Amino acid sequence: MSTSVLSRALPLRSLCRATATVSRTTTPILSHAQLTSTRRISSSSATRFASIDTTSDLHSTSSIPVPPTPRTTQTAAEQHATGQIRYDWTKEEIKRIYHSPLMDLLFHAAKVHRLYHDPLAVQQCTLLSIKTGGCQEDCAYCPQSSKHKTAVKATKLLPEDEVLVAARAAKEAGSSRFCMGAAWRDLNGRKSNFKDILNYVKEIRGMGMEVCCTLGMLSPEQARQLKEAGLTAYNHNLDSSREYYPKLWRVEVENGAIECGIEESQLMKRQIITTRSYDERLQTIANVREAGISVCSGGIIGLGEQHEDRVGLLHTLATLPEHPESVPVNALLAVQGTPLEGSKPVEIWEMIRMIATARIIMPGSMIRLSAGRVKFSQPEQSLCFMAGANSIFTGDKLLTTPNNAYNDDQAMFDTLGLTPKVANFRQGSDKFLPEVEVVKPSGGGLVIEG
Repeated sequence: MSTSVLSRALPLRSLCRATATVSRTTTPILSHAQLTSTRRISSSSATRFASIDTTSDLHSTSSIPVPPTPRTTQTAAEQHATGQIRYDWTKEEIKRIYHSPLMDLLFHAAKVHRLYHDPLAVQQCTLLSIKTGGCQEDCAYCPQSSKHKTAVKATKLLPEDEVLVAARAAKEAGSSRFCMGAAWRDLNGRKSNFKDILNYVKEIRGMGMEVCCTLGMLSPEQARQLKEAGLTAYNHNLDSSREYYPKLWRVEVENGAIECGIEESQLMKRQIITTRSYDERLQTIANVREAGISVCSGGIIGLGEQHEDRVGLLHTLATLPEHPESVPVNALLAVQGTPLEGSKPVEIWEMIRMIATARIIMPGSMIRLSAGRVKFSQPEQSLCFMAGANSIFTGDKLLTTPNNAYNDDQAMFDTLGLTPKVANFRQGSDKFLPEVEVVKPSGGGLVIEG
């Protein structure tokens, strides 16, 4: 055999030995026909064949999954999930986002959320009723109204020591925001109480916590005084859409039976609230903003409104001169004795849709998962966080209604890997102040630089 023939044959022998070795560990020894076929492989092909995993070559290419055909049209959620801050949203745009397929809406809201916020940081807030019951308003959902026969009893303003003890306990439990609520229509004729509240605000702000109040309607001067005292935010919810606010509602009757179980003689038509107008709510928000206080304003779902009313509420909030820094999304907790006691419970999918839409159209705002959270399981709440919620109320009670247990919330944080969000004092007019940086010098202690 010539030298050239031998040099061509050697690689084939080596290949056969290598193939036989692999075959003993993976497949039966190659048959004579297989070996004969192997010898027909050219020298260059053999070298290439020997350098790859021969077992993978035995599989048919037909088993490779075929990628799905790309979707050629965008949903409204995908189209508008740019993270752009806008104040010119149309109702039609918000409606289309709101009605996007839920999984798509959730996904794109989560993407927007990550553009502006740490997705694992959730603020823990504590809400204390500093003056309970006896309210002159007739809000159909509220057990503190003097117009309704509920178990809530009217009280006077809590003394300073009791309020400050609650605030310190809240901070120790991890809250970075302390909210105080008083069941009043407004502060007119309450100079002594208002003076006390201004002092509460100063003391709690001195603890290093954000301070929020909800005290009813405010005048420009009252808002200015609260700002001077150190108030971080003021809560004044719009509740629902302008269109639904004056609408009459009634308990639904099917086949002569009253679903909520109250007597037919109690059936009545009335508004969600008759004692103030939608424009009065908007004026208080304007007074708060003008004073340089951070605006906290959202609404309640489950009042009997339609989807279009939820869209209308979001449209009003998203087209204000500035988006509210905080947007609470509340699910009605129907209380016995209120006109809405027989209302259908809000489903988690309704909350997710509301939160996700709010996140897309108001990307920089805090979306607060507020009242009604006690009705949702930990997995359900996790979807709300995924959709863009980044705040909860902690503690066993909200004003007068129950809330999730503290230990349950801590277990949820551990399970989901959430971290408590620290206080943010750069809100309202203070957001334009230089950011304060805490640095640690080489010599030890902390130095605050601005």
